[in-house]
Amino acid sequence: MTPPVDLRPYLDELERFADGQMTPIEQEAFEQRLENDPGLQQAYEIYEQITSDLRWVAGHETLRHRLQGLDMRLDQRQEALGRMHRRQRRQQRRWGAVAFGAVLAVLGLWLVFRTPPRDPQRDWIKYYVPDPGLSESASLSSHRPLLAEAMEQYRAGHYPAALHALRRMPTDNVGQDTVLYYNGVILLRQDQAAAARPFLKRVSQMSGSSLANKARYHLGMAYWMAGQIPEARAALREVASDSINPYRKPARQVLDAKVIIPQDSSR
Repeated sequence: MTPPVDLRPYLDELERFADGQMTPIEQEAFEQRLENDPGLQQAYEIYEQITSDLRWVAGHETLRHRLQGLDMRLDQRQEALGRMHRRQRRQQRRWGAVAFGAVLAVLGLWLVFRTPPRDPQRDWIKYYVPDPGLSESASLSSHRPLLAEAMEQYRAGHYPAALHALRRMPTDNVGQDTVLYYNGVILLRQDQAAAARPFLKRVSQMSGSSLANKARYHLGMAYWMAGQIPEARAALREVASDSINPYRKPARQVLDAKVIIPQDSSR
């Protein structure tokens, strides 16, 4: 059998607590001990039992007032425990808000610094350098009006009309390499890589043509658009290594960017 707890070591504190004679700091410290000290808890329970028993046997006014004070202290204790629980809930909410803010910050950093997925079509448009077309001149307009019309339509972005004018030209009115080259360039501007490749490839193989080097660049870009990655890289490396090719710099830029990856090959 567990021996009864000796109330004497605690009696002064229990009475001061019951009488409300403690300062707020002492009262809070006492309440914390009451939660953690088994001996004090048992003494307090016995003290409460004794005072409870006294309610039944005591009838004089002094004891009645004392018991009222004890009831008040108990109410205050309940209020103190309620305050403690509210503090704990506030702390939990604060930590929850901090954790939520940290998650939002990490998510924001990820959104800012993440690498966006590659878009081959967007990259192709970004790195492709189109041919500016033949410059306007009085000689071109007077001697080769259809070619002048084709170039005017080409520069205006009217590619079907440019192609129509180009194909109406007499074969003896302009060099074959020019007709082939601009057929390929205009088709490429219409995203018709498969149709453009034969024209550009033929010109790139004409060693005596001044358009061969330029055709090689557009052929490489046509390969890329069509998803023929090895052929595109090979053609553009050849352009990038040619010191006299006017497209040497754009070819180097697209190779250095390492953006030549497969895309829709149906065009």
